[in-house]
Amino acid sequence: MHLIILTGLSGSGKSIALKALEDIEFYCIDNLPATMLPLMSHHIEATAHNKVAISIDCRNAALESLPSAIDQLQSSGHQVDVLFLEANVETLVKRFSETRRKHPLSDNNTTLAESIAHERELLAEYSGLGHRIDTSSMSAKKLRNQIREFSKRTPNQIVLLFTSFGFKAGIPLDADFVFDVRSLPNPHYDKSLRPQTGKDAAVIAFLEKETMVSEMLNDVQQYVEKWLPSFEQDNRSYLTVAIGCTGGQHRSVYFVEQLYQHFAQSQHQTIARHRELDK
Repeated sequence: MHLIILTGLSGSGKSIALKALEDIEFYCIDNLPATMLPLMSHHIEATAHNKVAISIDCRNAALESLPSAIDQLQSSGHQVDVLFLEANVETLVKRFSETRRKHPLSDNNTTLAESIAHERELLAEYSGLGHRIDTSSMSAKKLRNQIREFSKRTPNQIVLLFTSFGFKAGIPLDADFVFDVRSLPNPHYDKSLRPQTGKDAAVIAFLEKETMVSEMLNDVQQYVEKWLPSFEQDNRSYLTVAIGCTGGQHRSVYFVEQLYQHFAQSQHQTIARHRELDK
């Protein structure tokens, strides 16, 4: 059985993610107590379902049993992937304000921001159980697409996600590695290149003529290649490498595209994302 466990902060998109999995024929269960995961697996095994998605959130009183339940399921031979969805506080406050929903931890004595901070604290130790997805700058459509891509992961295969971003909009919350390429020559100062991106031929030509660009790209590539096996040995399912420049349009985009092309030739499933371009 392929089991995907969805958890994370309220308002981060768990309902959208669960619906996306349901659309691709996962049998979906919303807010199941973690202690029931092993029992649920025995029930599902007796049916025709071999793809299951379960949503677990902070309201789950048995959340502390989640790690042991995952270990038990994996020991039984099931493929278990954990997706932890999160977003920055500004985004979460905006989403709750727009939908006029009440935060599950809110009461008459706490503000919305305090409730979000409390939930983040409660879930902090579980964010490292699987792959984190920062939905702060992500539309519902982009989230659905990303969930579908991750659902295709095969057992014992690590997924490499390269994402570009602009430092002026903050570092992605879900990054495992962050590389800063702001010291490299910036195409932004060339008026003809300013409206283009790191995917365009003119910007690529501008960057490739700079020796320090190729040197840094080679260093990042070698670093990821060197340490990737340690993540695989640690049974990690996903590794997110974030490349940042000032605006997230030229240099970081170029780096992500080059890294994606290089690692896509390996046996790893590789995904490229551009946070600022995708907005």
